[in-house]
Amino acid sequence: MEPEPKPARVRILDAAHELMLTAGLARATTKEIARAAGCSEAALYKYFAGKEELFVQVLKERLPRLTPLLGSLAAEPGQGTLEGNLTEIARQAALFYEQSFPIAASLYAEPQLRERHFEALRELGSGPHRPIRDLDAYLRAEQAVGRVRADADTFAAASLLLGACAQRAFAYDATDTGERPPVDAFAARLTKTLLRGISVAPGSA
Repeated sequence: MEPEPKPARVRILDAAHELMLTAGLARATTKEIARAAGCSEAALYKYFAGKEELFVQVLKERLPRLTPLLGSLAAEPGQGTLEGNLTEIARQAALFYEQSFPIAASLYAEPQLRERHFEALRELGSGPHRPIRDLDAYLRAEQAVGRVRADADTFAAASLLLGACAQRAFAYDATDTGERPPVDAFAARLTKTLLRGISVAPGSA
């Protein structure tokens, strides 16, 4: 029995993800995405307002779910352990940047295109600043319930954690082996180091 064909929206997202990975965001046109999805460009625009919205949906639906994780933790601070939560955030962030960096990197070679893209992302309420903002919100929520030190700079802590995760996506390509640090151990080490600067006394977080 033949499998049911995928809905058009799913095919478009699959094609967009593949083309953005292989050609880069700057060169993955809606025309090429529609062709790869087996539909017309007009059909693509029935589901997505443009390439920027497609990019946002690829990030949301095809890459590790960093934003929902941050949102759910910020909504219910005090759940689990601070170390466990931050380790999972770091793990998801490292995987997210590992998979999104090849897609977005080409934008930085074309400043005008980058600015148009960022303007469209701002209109959609998205952008690369969102994870830092959302992690800052989570850490402030934990600060309010007493698991993060009252004098901790939560924005700096969020920037340090996510900055290191983003750096992992490309910094190690230049090494002799080209291998990134294993994600689980990397996330655990980052978290332990960060907690020394922001957590309350050991045993209470």
